[in-house]
Amino acid sequence: MDNIVTLYMGYNLLVKKKENKQQNRKFWVHPLLSTRLSEGAFTINFHGLRRDPRKFFNYFRMTVSAYDELLTTFVGQKLTKLDTNMRKSITPAEKLAVTLRYLGSGCTFTDLHYSYKLGTSTIAQIIREVCIVIWDELVEVYMPSFTDQYWQNISTGFEQRANFPNCLGAVDGKHIRIIKPTGTGSQHYNYKHYFSIVLLAVVDSDYRFIYVDVGSFGKDSDSTIFKNSSFGTLLANESLHIPRPSQLPNTNETVPYVFVGDEAFGLSKNVLRPYAGRNLSEKKKIFNYRLSRARRYVECAFGILSNKWRIFHRPLNVTTDLAVDITKACCVLHNYVREKNGYVFQDTLTIDGFNEIERPNNINRGSRFASDIRNTFADYFHTIGAIPWQYGK
Repeated sequence: MDNIVTLYMGYNLLVKKKENKQQNRKFWVHPLLSTRLSEGAFTINFHGLRRDPRKFFNYFRMTVSAYDELLTTFVGQKLTKLDTNMRKSITPAEKLAVTLRYLGSGCTFTDLHYSYKLGTSTIAQIIREVCIVIWDELVEVYMPSFTDQYWQNISTGFEQRANFPNCLGAVDGKHIRIIKPTGTGSQHYNYKHYFSIVLLAVVDSDYRFIYVDVGSFGKDSDSTIFKNSSFGTLLANESLHIPRPSQLPNTNETVPYVFVGDEAFGLSKNVLRPYAGRNLSEKKKIFNYRLSRARRYVECAFGILSNKWRIFHRPLNVTTDLAVDITKACCVLHNYVREKNGYVFQDTLTIDGFNEIERPNNINRGSRFASDIRNTFADYFHTIGAIPWQYGK
């Protein structure tokens, strides 16, 4: 009998809660949102912006032709949904417009809610959906798989632009600021005293990302993230299809192909870092200068990324998973826009919103073999491979 009474009381409580919820909801669609098709920002502004290429570029961070190709060739079909008897679906063009505006301006979901007349939860769903589709559809084209010829082309670029032969990329990591994720403790709390996830990237001499690893805890160091990344694992296992060691130009010295990083990375057969210390010899100072010239491409790429996609100018107030999706989408969009529209030189000079990762004191200084490889590069830069402007740096 007591069980029946308990069940009856529980049923009545659920019914009352449901009735209260229905009473509290005054609208199926809020009056502000019901005018979206006639008064929303997409309806009012989109076609006018298309008639003014400069303003379109400023608003969406890409040209009209780049937007159209992105929509029709890559993401449009994946973003298409069927209309229902209750309402019309949001078009792929509007979904893409909302997402690019969010990424490019750094505005909030609330800002878009009032301008595009969409619910904040709907906007969050749209941005997640579009970012995932952008990454899935663009990554194979604009961050292609590694092949021997692919690496050879990158090496030629570094030799021509940075005077650094046998270089396959510049590697570095940056903090992406986020609002503290629920239930994560201090995992994302970094040495700069804010919460973050880490973007680790390898960049070529055209300021393009050739590899990104996103989502590591803010407390982790560059070398730890690099070592534990899929790229670091493939490099350690010699599975990146890196070309065989080759001779430095105009010498008989054979050296492996390398990636260049700062002091945060451990020295290894395929990763070079600067010489440490203050009272360095001229040869070591020249090597450090030449290494920094090659490494600046990753710093410049981060500058272009943050100045193009200004969502990074403020902490991301989203879930960690969405922050990862946003960052990955911006990185592949960076490569897409870089190819279609080029870049603004001034964007390479400053990096807004990103901070360096802590450099641990117990970094791996490398094996004797790795040190010999670095010394061979240093000898080359000091003799046959010297350039006039390297002295006195």
